[in-house]
Amino acid sequence: MTRRTNARIAGLAFLIYIAAAFTGMILENRAIHGEGTAAKLASLVQHASDLRAAVLLFMIGNFCALVLAVTLYAITRDQDPELALMVLVCRTAEGVVGGVSLSRTAGQLWLATAGGADASEPGIRALLLQSPSGSMEIGATFFAVGSLCFSYLLLRGRMVPVPLAWLGVLASILVVLCLPLQLAGLLRGPITDFIWLPMLAFEVPLGFWLIFKGVALPARRGSA
Repeated sequence: MTRRTNARIAGLAFLIYIAAAFTGMILENRAIHGEGTAAKLASLVQHASDLRAAVLLFMIGNFCALVLAVTLYAITRDQDPELALMVLVCRTAEGVVGGVSLSRTAGQLWLATAGGADASEPGIRALLLQSPSGSMEIGATFFAVGSLCFSYLLLRGRMVPVPLAWLGVLASILVVLCLPLQLAGLLRGPITDFIWLPMLAFEVPLGFWLIFKGVALPARRGSA
């Protein structure tokens, strides 16, 4: 594929990924709501369709991560093949970890459609109360490292507007620094959501830029 085509596909993948991930999280949180196992199981049964849609959206997001792994590598490999390969590896790992973590959501979907489930059974309690944060943070760490490498290559090659590239670098550094603290339990509360706002402010404009403007040739190659 041409460089322009890769940029357009990457831009679409960015926007679809964001929309699918945010909508899926909203639906999942609405499906599994309540205090205690019995309340959560009742909510799960009542909102089974929401959870089913969330599973499909998460799958779409995982495939978008794999599409981004390939297209972002194609966009940046002329600037630095090794760092571009790091982007490919990290975004691929992100998609794989996200796919594996779907087993928990699929198990909850089975509970929503299985009649006669007893909320007092230990296995059901564990499935309903298990926190998905561990696997999510691991996948997000791969995402953040890949995003940092990609943003740095965009900045170094002047492939997109410099302020936008700088925003991507700084947003990625913030997430890379905060996620290990969150995984270790040292960072909690609303701040764990706020750290993603700069990343959102970077990726949404970047997605539209890639679709309509594409990426310029790396500065090093252009000067040659």
